[in-house]
Amino acid sequence: MTDATAYDLIAIGGGSGGLAATQRAAEYGARCLVIERDGRLGGTCVNVGCVPKKVMWHAAEIAQVLGAAGAYGFTVGEPVHDWATLVERRENYISRLNGIYDRNLNNKSVDWLTGTAQFVDAHTLQVGDELYTAPHIIIATGGEPVVPAIAGAEAGITSDGFFALTERPQRVAVVGSGYIAVELAGVLAALGSDVDLYARYDSILRSLDPMLQEAAIAALVEHDVTVNLHSIPTELRTSGEGLQLSFESGVTGAPADAVIWAVGRRPLTYGLNLDAAGVETGARGHIVVDKFQQSNVAGVYAIGDATGQVELTPVAIAAGRRLSDRVFGGMDGRYLDYNNIPTVIFSHPTIGTVGMTEPQAVEQFGADAVKTYQSGFNSLYYGVQEHKVRSTMKLVCAGAEERVVGVHMIGPGSDEILQGFAVAVKMGATKADLDNTVAIHPTSAEELVTMR
Repeated sequence: MTDATAYDLIAIGGGSGGLAATQRAAEYGARCLVIERDGRLGGTCVNVGCVPKKVMWHAAEIAQVLGAAGAYGFTVGEPVHDWATLVERRENYISRLNGIYDRNLNNKSVDWLTGTAQFVDAHTLQVGDELYTAPHIIIATGGEPVVPAIAGAEAGITSDGFFALTERPQRVAVVGSGYIAVELAGVLAALGSDVDLYARYDSILRSLDPMLQEAAIAALVEHDVTVNLHSIPTELRTSGEGLQLSFESGVTGAPADAVIWAVGRRPLTYGLNLDAAGVETGARGHIVVDKFQQSNVAGVYAIGDATGQVELTPVAIAAGRRLSDRVFGGMDGRYLDYNNIPTVIFSHPTIGTVGMTEPQAVEQFGADAVKTYQSGFNSLYYGVQEHKVRSTMKLVCAGAEERVVGVHMIGPGSDEILQGFAVAVKMGATKADLDNTVAIHPTSAEELVTMR
């Protein structure tokens, strides 16, 4: 064992949060180290999450555009899709991103190494035979997919396994009801797979406004995904017909070539030897932090999925930068406000949401103080098509001034539309502010400023 190497800040995890925090700290002159366990910078988002998912989503969107080409006067032959080519180009792109992250760290004189970090004490980490110390340590280890504890579960794959597929399975069972399940089901269906989605409860995307839940189910069905609610798996069997799920209800699922578990994620905090540092965790292993991302141990922080708060890449980045602004940039009191964080589900069509759902608003302000506005329509894109996918938008307003406390939408372009309206919600815009904004015509976004 060698003498410890000293830094001002160490981030355990080379994902979005750890990279953002150390680079911001380095701008203030801090000496920083990133410890990444698997050797690929960028974390889940870049390697097996947002980025490859969005590439696959784009492929699915192109498949749907090709299907609509005839309605716009194009004569297009039967499209032939090469999954392996898409995967190869996607992985080449990710490798380029890994290299960009490496260069960014080098440009800011941030050190990084590959290895598994363990706490020796609150300010000392061991990686292999080497020791590293810092007065400030950030746990930014992210999370990993969960596999259910049922017989035969190992025959299925997680989202990580989905991104490892070199061929598209024809018959697919997706188990789950959250973002990942809905997104993967949509991609596979659009590219030609027969997809069954199995959800445990009576709906999907249950954290969203009820309007979006209903619309998301309708959109999946419209895109030929079979949605099975109240489906709790008890066993996965392998037979000559393929993989078959059994459920608590006694029903047996259709034979599948692949079963994808999208039933949740857990924090990658085990194996850190947190007891040696005295760091407190919750029942599921998440690091318990205050609004400053501070754990119960001074100088030990946690950001991103390791905290179990809002598990989104931009949230980890924002929390990490604000932490470094405060600790190294002299911005006392700076922290991330977790209210009104916008988010998008890359379904078909996309879903965008920010702020409170209608039930949440009613609970906080009371039914009499909440008013909603809603619009349902077919966007102009579908005007010349026989096959139409409905868009739905909803404003949730509270108080006599009708402050907009929630914006919820599903339809083409929702992912891009939401960002601007999220700014308005964050700034406290009222329904009158939206009404006084001239609409851009013809767009779907104009519905949000013309609702009555």
